[in-house]
Amino acid sequence: MSRLGIIAGGGGLPAKLIEACRRDQRPFFVLGLKGQTDGSILQNTSHAWSKLGATTESISILKQNGVDTLVMAGSIRRPSLAEIKPDLRTVQVFAKLGVRALGDDALLRTITGELEKDGFRIIGAHEIEPGLIAPEGLLGAKQPTPENRADIDFGIKVTKTLGLLDVGQACVVQQGIVLGIEAVEGTDALLERCRKLRRRGGGGVLVKSCKPQQDKRVDLPAVGLRTVRRAFEAGLEGIAMEAGASLLLDREEVIAAADRLGLFILGFKG
Repeated sequence: MSRLGIIAGGGGLPAKLIEACRRDQRPFFVLGLKGQTDGSILQNTSHAWSKLGATTESISILKQNGVDTLVMAGSIRRPSLAEIKPDLRTVQVFAKLGVRALGDDALLRTITGELEKDGFRIIGAHEIEPGLIAPEGLLGAKQPTPENRADIDFGIKVTKTLGLLDVGQACVVQQGIVLGIEAVEGTDALLERCRKLRRRGGGGVLVKSCKPQQDKRVDLPAVGLRTVRRAFEAGLEGIAMEAGASLLLDREEVIAAADRLGLFILGFKG
């Protein structure tokens, strides 16, 4: 049986995939990334550590541990080049990309291509745990208002435009005004900024969507309990995410938390 390699970033997704592999008795190996991965999820797992930029070392570790299929899971804090300290192969990847290395999608596509050249099969997190994919429609008790839906429609246009430029996957809209867009800082920091920018009156939605050109095997937008809490703290009224192209972590817990806090969760068709 083939052995799955989980390249683990931050957030809750790597732990969910580890749970799924154990449940399904699927052989797996975890490659933790120094400064990115929560080490507590690696307890009692077959794993090793590497660092961003150590491409040759990482590939060698994966092959030595019998990995032939890979999934990239979790968020990656974008470090500076000085922090990465790239090896020769990583430098060659950056040189191939040029200025496109500044965009997550272009970078991930190139990394995926390099891994495939080395004989690895790349799969998406949803192929390991299909229940992670966000469904279409309303999840939970609260209904979005007509004003919320207008903000969602506008937010979808904004995120799709951002995606085409390889900038980000999320934005916050209130009363038809974009309070913030996601860039390198990530969703948590976006919501923290928007908490201070929120206008008087109702409304305020977080919209997350997949980039139009994105390889859906890697870096799908995700919503989890932390997202719900941060959205509530920012004074928002709900979260809209692209159905079939987003990951919903801890679905039942997320819906229960949203109901308790008075937020709606909506899956929209992109």
